[in-house]
Amino acid sequence: MSDSLEAERAALRARLGAGARYDASSAPAEDLVLARRGTAYFARRLNELTDRELDAPSLVPGWTRRHLVAHIGYHARGLTRLVDWGRTGIETPMYASPAERDAEIELGATLPAQALRHLFTHSAVHLNVVWRDLEDAQWDAIVGALDGSAIRLRELPMLRAREIWQRALALGNGGAARDLPPQLRGS
Repeated sequence: MSDSLEAERAALRARLGAGARYDASSAPAEDLVLARRGTAYFARRLNELTDRELDAPSLVPGWTRRHLVAHIGYHARGLTRLVDWGRTGIETPMYASPAERDAEIELGATLPAQALRHLFTHSAVHLNVVWRDLEDAQWDAIVGALDGSAIRLRELPMLRAREIWQRALALGNGGAARDLPPQLRGS
């Protein structure tokens, strides 16, 4: 970790006090920033849409904007399950199967607009909390990804960052590739 980043963390801890939650020192800080900024960007793009506009097609073939919002909400929940697996050692897959994932998104797309917006908000907050609660060594825990491959918990923030930034653009309401952080362009 760079000296300037460590100094920024120390200043933040001094400002927020002893009761605040912080990322572990070995957490992938830059990737977490990308994921958190992506969450804020997605929220901004989502909040620009009226409830009626959620029914419009997204830029993902076959998906409405509702599908995208449901997907991003359930993606955060799935990543939370992986973090729980890495933290506890109790196997908790992201989804039982790709078919279950697809069915969950289809069902989520039918939620009332307010419930769909809450799904996004609450799942993002929950994911952020579980990331903040990980201890240094837990970031190196290995879990199973949806495709069956092994993945370290420290890879999840970049996975989330790529997904949430791309899906924010796919809402199709003014986001552009130039909005992507340089680290995510072309990925």
